[in-house]
Amino acid sequence: MVSDFIDQRGILTVFRRTPPPAGSSPGTLLAPAAAEPTRMYVFDYTTETASEFEVSDLSDVLHLKDTASVTWVDVQGLSDTTAISRLGEMFGLHSLTIADIVNAPARPKVEDHDDYLFIISSGAEIIGPLEIKTEQISIILGKHFVLSIQERSGDNFEPIRNRIRQKQGMIRKAGADHLACALLDAIIDSHYPCLELIGDRLEDLEDDILEHSDKESLRQVYHLRRQLIALRRSIWPQREVLSYLIREENKLLKKPVRAYFRDSYDHCVQIIDVTETFREMCSDLSDVYLSSLSNRMNEIMKVLTVISTIFIPLSFFAGVYGMNFRHMPELELTWTYPLFWILTITCALSMLVLFRRCGWIGSSASGGTPVKNRK
Repeated sequence: MVSDFIDQRGILTVFRRTPPPAGSSPGTLLAPAAAEPTRMYVFDYTTETASEFEVSDLSDVLHLKDTASVTWVDVQGLSDTTAISRLGEMFGLHSLTIADIVNAPARPKVEDHDDYLFIISSGAEIIGPLEIKTEQISIILGKHFVLSIQERSGDNFEPIRNRIRQKQGMIRKAGADHLACALLDAIIDSHYPCLELIGDRLEDLEDDILEHSDKESLRQVYHLRRQLIALRRSIWPQREVLSYLIREENKLLKKPVRAYFRDSYDHCVQIIDVTETFREMCSDLSDVYLSSLSNRMNEIMKVLTVISTIFIPLSFFAGVYGMNFRHMPELELTWTYPLFWILTITCALSMLVLFRRCGWIGSSASGGTPVKNRK
């Protein structure tokens, strides 16, 4: 969420996480201040069978660790650090791995341990008309198990759950590495709806700024720009993660699975390109807004200048005949007053016609003399 990166003054901050106390030992667990309640769900499946349940006691998970079936433990919420720590110990996770999971958010990365592969990724979610929330999602890949730990409830994994339930595709036939690849691909693809929302809004703002620019449009442009910065911070490091998974050999990743990581890598690069394009659009819209204000000011100044120019000779006439000289022959004539008005009106109309023919006012105003039609 963009507001997670912005303090009370609206300034973009670098970190959302609360640093551990000075002098604390490595691996100190410090859950986010607004962490949601922790809930755990288990999917255990083979080619023929599949079961799912919510974990009420961690002992229900322990016997599934070394089975031949694929076990997926999905943890949502980081408030119960004790339960997460116990789960990590049950699956043989290093204390620093558990700390990186709980002390969210951390920079997306991948770590190759002896018995498991640790991946930190970052997903995105639309929570309002112009609001996007990012969250850390950790994935631990073992020989026959996958752990996914999310900051919040609600995710983009429901299509994967349905594929497991309905035995769609090859996910039930493949191993744990294929499941981890599917989870990571879903995390990467979660950025697409966010970019579509921002792209549609940028198009609307472009039309609004061209028609009637105001401060609210500029405020929304900067708001979208901050969201794009958050998305860029979320997706950019994940390219390095996917590049490592494609390039490096690992006993937990079969060779066919790396082809799917290449597809996710392509999606990641595409998202980065679109994000950079939208950031440039935000900068361009800011320039358009300033240019629109400048053009509006020029139009106002042009009108005021025309009015002032018209009244210069009229003021001259009024000044001449407003002088208090005793002998001014025209003042004694009967038709002097009507002639004065005829003179001033004729002068004003003549100047208006001249300005229009020069293209300085009217529908053909372009700042120069209009080009005559060629025969």
